[in-house]
Amino acid sequence: MTSTLQARRTAKARSLASRSPRLVQKAYVQPSINDVHVNRPLTNISVAFMQDAEGWVASKVFPMVPVEKKSDRYFLYQRDAFNRHEMRERAPATESAGGTYTIDNTPTYFARTYSFHRDIPDDIRGNADVPLNLDREATEYLTLKQLLLREKVWAANYFVTGVWSNEYAGVAGTPAASQFQQWDQAASKPIENVRFMRTATKLKGGIRPNTLVLGRYVWDALMDHPDIIARLDRGQTTGPAQANMDALAALFEIDQILVMDAIENTALEGGTESNAFIGGKHALLVYAAPTPGIMTPTAGYTFVWTGAPGASGAGTRITKIRAPLIRSDRLEIDDDFDMKVVSADLGFMFLNAVA
Repeated sequence: MTSTLQARRTAKARSLASRSPRLVQKAYVQPSINDVHVNRPLTNISVAFMQDAEGWVASKVFPMVPVEKKSDRYFLYQRDAFNRHEMRERAPATESAGGTYTIDNTPTYFARTYSFHRDIPDDIRGNADVPLNLDREATEYLTLKQLLLREKVWAANYFVTGVWSNEYAGVAGTPAASQFQQWDQAASKPIENVRFMRTATKLKGGIRPNTLVLGRYVWDALMDHPDIIARLDRGQTTGPAQANMDALAALFEIDQILVMDAIENTALEGGTESNAFIGGKHALLVYAAPTPGIMTPTAGYTFVWTGAPGASGAGTRITKIRAPLIRSDRLEIDDDFDMKVVSADLGFMFLNAVA
């Protein structure tokens, strides 16, 4: 009798379990995952998309000249007078041959002021969670805006058509006068092109270029160009033949190669993000003086005004200003500079170096 009763109770329990699985399961998951933890921001990471400093070239190509005044003049010596052969044989008791040169004092610069700010309202500051550091983040945000500005101005002043005395346009097919075959074409000759342009610039401006600036697409094409890989390979049997900046600079017989790797979002605020490389598909071969100096030739200079209170040696300053009407702290960046072509004859522009 007892065994029969026990069997009935067991069968009833199983029946209840089959009809109410949620009730049985719930007893094993209390308290729930959400009951024992409330989500909050992590304090050891955050995610921002800051571009690599290696991608910016505006401060690396031409020397920066600190200036105390926002505008002034500089001297430009007459080049042809220095390269003219005029020394003559001198007979006894006669005067030596002589000559002179002219100095142009009309070239000028004007350091324009560019500004941008970010406001930090008191309510936002008071309610911010760790690891947010609003002042530091605003500083990095403003700095990126300043780098983007300089890169854009550099490209507009130097990396376009109509600036340099020497300019060739890239074409996919057989080049005509003032053209070259684009370097993403297998039959193109980038090594010969650069060598020819270095010699042409020497003949035009008296100095061989020492710097090659490439748009990102141009660099990518040169990395895989069969002629370049073949020159770097040297018959090796193990390991890949890789083109890097130092190897390519040595191959082109120049001091440095710089790749314009910076991008900008060309969409308006609120629109779909649309990124583009600022350097496009061009290449520029120039002579850039390592440092500015007296009677120093160069293709370009960046004049940076250091006369503003708090300005750095690069002409920039970030200030923190109280904005009481909107109950906010304002972090503001100013940049004062002028990018000038000093000698158009010391640059050779390759327009549309790749398709």
